[in-house]
Formats: sequence, C-alpha cells, structure tokens
Amino acid sequence: MSLHPIIALVSDRDVKQAKGFRAAAERLTGASLEADYQTEVANAPKRSAEGLAHLGVRVGRKAKGRQHGRDEKHLAEAIARSARSTDEAETHAKSLELPSGESIEIIDSAVPIRTAAPDKEKGDADPNAGIEDLPLLALLGEDRIAVVVVKYLDPEATRSGAGDTPLRLVLQGLAHAAVIDANREALRAEIEEAVGMKTGEEAPAVVIAASPRYWELCRKREAQKGAGWIRELERIAREVGETIGTEIIFVGLTTDSVPGWEYDDEGPTLTGPIGFEKSWETGAGKLKPKPKKKKIDPADVIVEADLSKPLLPYSIRDSYERGDRLNHKTLGEGVVQGVVGRGKIAVMFGDERKLLIHERP
Repeated sequence: MSLHPIIALVSDRDVKQAKGFRAAAERLTGASLEADYQTEVANAPKRSAEGLAHLGVRVGRKAKGRQHGRDEKHLAEAIARSARSTDEAETHAKSLELPSGESIEIIDSAVPIRTAAPDKEKGDADPNAGIEDLPLLALLGEDRIAVVVVKYLDPEATRSGAGDTPLRLVLQGLAHAAVIDANREALRAEIEEAVGMKTGEEAPAVVIAASPRYWELCRKREAQKGAGWIRELERIAREVGETIGTEIIFVGLTTDSVPGWEYDDEGPTLTGPIGFEKSWETGAGKLKPKPKKKKIDPADVIVEADLSKPLLPYSIRDSYERGDRLNHKTLGEGVVQGVVGRGKIAVMFGDERKLLIHERP
C-alpha cells in the first residue's frame, strides 16, 4: 500500500484525463478519501523534527521572466510577495475576500514540506516521495489555516494544460491539507511568529483558485455531458467536509492584466490588484435530489445542553462523546453532537456547527 494514496490518485490516468476525470470522480467518496487522508497525515514528512523551518525558506535562482510550466509558481510567489510588502504601491494582495465574503490573508508561497530530496532507492517507501511545496499558505476568516492551489491561464488560451483537470487540483489540495494537518503545531508556531496571528483547531481548508478562462474551458470541453463534473466535485466537497472537516472552495482568480505580474531583481511581482470571483454560478451542477420520505435520524436531532453535566475544557488530546458540554477558549460553550469521522467531533456553539479535532495522540 502506498504511503501517499492521495498523491497516487493525483497521478492516476483517469484523474488527469479531460474525458475521464468525471468518471474517476464518481468513484470517490468522502469515506474513501477520509481513509486515504489519514494515511497521508500519518506518513507526512516532519520538518520540525529535523530542525527545519517551513516559512521564509527561499532556494534557487530568482526568476527573471516567464518560463514554461512555471506560471502558477510565479503568480503564487508574486501574490505572497505583495501580501508581505510594506510599500503601499505594491500591496495588491492585501485585504482579499472570497466570493462568500470571508477574508483570506496570504502567509507565504512555495512552502517546503519535504525533509530531504526523495531517495530513488526507497521509491514509494520514502515519505518524501511525491511531496510538493504548498503553493500558497493562507489564513481563512479569523484563524483557519488554508492552502490555495493556483491555476493560471491567459484569457486567450485554448487549452487548460496537460493533466490539469479540476479533480486533480482537488486531490492536490487534499494532499496539501493532510500535510498541514500532520505539521499543524509547527506551522501554527511559525505563523504566529511571522504574522502575529493564532490559528484555530478546524481542519485545514482548500481553496482551488483558477483563472476564469480555466473554468470556462473546463465547461466547454465537457459541454456534451452537461455540468456533470461540477455536480461530482460539489458532492466530493460536501462529503469531504462531513468526514474530514476540510472545506473545499472553488473560485476564479482574476488579475489586472495579462499575465498580471512582471519581474524585477527580486523575482515575480504583481502589476496590480488580484481578486476572487465565483468559479461558476449557483446551481451549475444541476443538483436535483430525488424526493424521499423524510425520516428523522437520531443523529440529526440537535443535542441541547444538559446543565447537570460538567463543563469540560476543550483539548485536541481529550476524547468526547455525544452530549458532552465543552468550553472552547475562543468559541465559548458548546455541546458535542457526535463523532464525525476519525478523530473529529461536531459541536454546536449556539446556532453554529463546528468540526473540531479530538483524540489527537
């Protein structure tokens, strides 16, 4: 069995094919991905154990111009550079918002995860095999860690790139999220030191940020099948949110010009503002659930607070069960609704439902 089953899926032939990724998506479920996710978490490299940092690591030469296959890397670097800049004329990537209205703050780009170069002799048995840098590390909302997967296409592009299907981008994002989960404590300490912000306990979010032209071409090449692939990706996103707790968000990434960045002595730099818009209109997947007789599942009934039960302090290392009362340092008092997937619990804080980690070794 592969140490990195989600990374193996990223390279799957059907996942990479424009004509095959919808069928590949239909075979994936939240339960199957949750099992693979936990395997990825267990086998992820740990840079902190080797005394290595994640943030602010820069290696290699600084890019002086566009290079084939490097647009996404250069755009991500330009975005992160702008987010860190103190020059008002260059702060094009600050105060960003997703279409939902949630704020997103960029922390760093090309965040290294491997502890060493892959060992060819070990092959797939090497934890570093197939591991890639995080394209963009960000904070979503007040304190949720997120990875942003970037895909750039010029407005006049006629092809989306070999193998870069929406499903492949989703799987790449999930693999990145698992790495973040495995290195959560080290990353949160570095983030607090770098930007002075504390991060929360929620599972990492995944933002698939692609050029509007990319989403347009994806719909065009699958036009003979309607928007079935959108329906499948939205289903996977829902199921992953329920099992793993990871929120997957699809957005269009806009730049002020073509391509939207240029180069100076320090590398790629934005030429103007960037923005996020909806990747597709609401209902594009044509979700039409079959009418069913409504049955009340006991697990769906909201558990109200039983004041006779003790109020337990929340800790990711403690174990909780349905009905327990929790006191979270930032979310306040909540009631456990039940265990959701491996190592996660659903908790109601007032009218808001949150997924939290528990039973962490």
